Amino acid sequence: MSLKARISEDMKAAMKAKEAAKLSAIRLLLAAIKQKEVDERVELDDTAVIAVIDKLTKQRKDSVTQYEAAGRQELADAEKFEIGVLAVYLPEKMGADEMAAAVATAVAETGAKGPADMGKLMAVLKPMLAGKADMAEVSKLVKAALAG
Repeated sequence: MSLKARISEDMKAAMKAKEAAKLSAIRLLLAAIKQKEVDERVELDDTAVIAVIDKLTKQRKDSVTQYEAAGRQELADAEKFEIGVLAVYLPEKMGADEMAAAVATAVAETGAKGPADMGKLMAVLKPMLAGKADMAEVSKLVKAALAG
């Protein structure tokens, strides 16, 4: 079953269970997926769906930070709940050791030498690690690898 089909099934289950908050989060996700499909005139595969989920999760995390800074804990809690719903559809996150190994492998494959090669290296890593690793952390590891 594709990831998109699984999300649709979960939406139906949330409707039947009358879980309004979960249903709302899943509908938001499906709307974002549909919007991307309409904009690009393509059927999204699992990798592209994961990219959409990643983007929505990042937006939610930014919102949580802003809400907490403004003292709006109830809104921050709502965003955290949505992050939890979205996280179910993401692949398991890589550990720091796995990310470091992936960066080392990519450096060896591309022959990257210095900071000027960072773009080339990230272009190789991004499709490989999308949804599995925090790309900000990967970027830090790449900078460290290319600096030293």
